[in-house]
Amino acid sequence: MYRCIELARKGAGYTAPNPMVGAVLVQDDRIIGEGWHQRYGEAHAEVNAIAIGQAALSGQTYSNLIAYVSLEPCAHHGKTPPCADLIIRTGIPKVVIGCRDPFEAVNGKGIEKLRAAGIEVIEGVLEDECRELNKRFFTFHEKKRPYVILKWAQTADGFIARPRPKEGISGDRQNERLLISNEYSNRLVHRWRSEEAAILVGTNTALQDDPALTNRLWPGPSPVRLVVDMELRLPLSLQIFNGEQKTIVFNAIKEEEKQNLVYYRLEKNKSLISQLLSALHQLNIQSVLVEGGARLLQSFIDTGLWDEARVIRNTGMKTGNGLAAPDLEKGRLEETLQLEQDEVQTWRNAG
Repeated sequence: MYRCIELARKGAGYTAPNPMVGAVLVQDDRIIGEGWHQRYGEAHAEVNAIAIGQAALSGQTYSNLIAYVSLEPCAHHGKTPPCADLIIRTGIPKVVIGCRDPFEAVNGKGIEKLRAAGIEVIEGVLEDECRELNKRFFTFHEKKRPYVILKWAQTADGFIARPRPKEGISGDRQNERLLISNEYSNRLVHRWRSEEAAILVGTNTALQDDPALTNRLWPGPSPVRLVVDMELRLPLSLQIFNGEQKTIVFNAIKEEEKQNLVYYRLEKNKSLISQLLSALHQLNIQSVLVEGGARLLQSFIDTGLWDEARVIRNTGMKTGNGLAAPDLEKGRLEETLQLEQDEVQTWRNAG
């Protein structure tokens, strides 16, 4: 099962909205086939593992075969046929499953189908690890919202930016911007972007920093770009409107869609964060990386609607003043990574 999890991770960033899944086919304590779900819409892990296993057996007996899979085999027709049916047709007598699939079209039905066909099924092996592997998928289907990751960089004395003007950009934006994280942390951030379905910023961050919000420093796809612009103040000259990647603008004025630009209307007199998460669930976006600004990040923290926070702290930089970093309440520090002067902290919501 550890090998299944290891294989499944190879699909990070490519399988959503499907989960990452790994499968291993064993005969007489020897692995004869293994595979993972490589890309959304393509063959599932079980299909790939069984294909390799059949080639290895080359017509030999299928006795003593055991299939290990990190997530319950599907039992419905989606982009591909049911994996449970393939396992039954192949004649595999025993299946070991990491955890059940929470998707309502599966959720126990794959296990029931296997057992009804006389296959021995063992479930719950490394269940916690398998659920952690697909925390985005489980959060989306069980909590009916995307998995929320907050991200920011701060100085050693707790600031994320220099003081900013109230409106517009004054002077040379690049000279005014406070660059906190180093090149290694920046590359890590782009890896994070490649692993999430969407990336979100607020109006001021889009206006002041003019970020591209794409993945350029790491192999893999770029996320869907999300921006909150309730009054539609952002000029179309900003990089997020360059058409290179789908962009969704959450606003209070209009709904419209043209090519890679979508305007999604929200209500002014309702909770912004709740509306955002509901909209993302409706749009089938399973995870979101929130990169700023401070007010938007704090709004997620204050409502308790977040799952992880990734804080890059430059231990060698102090500014003495500026825009204060968000106040991370009810956070539990789980991991720390040192990249030269940058301390990368991973927090979990303990609320």
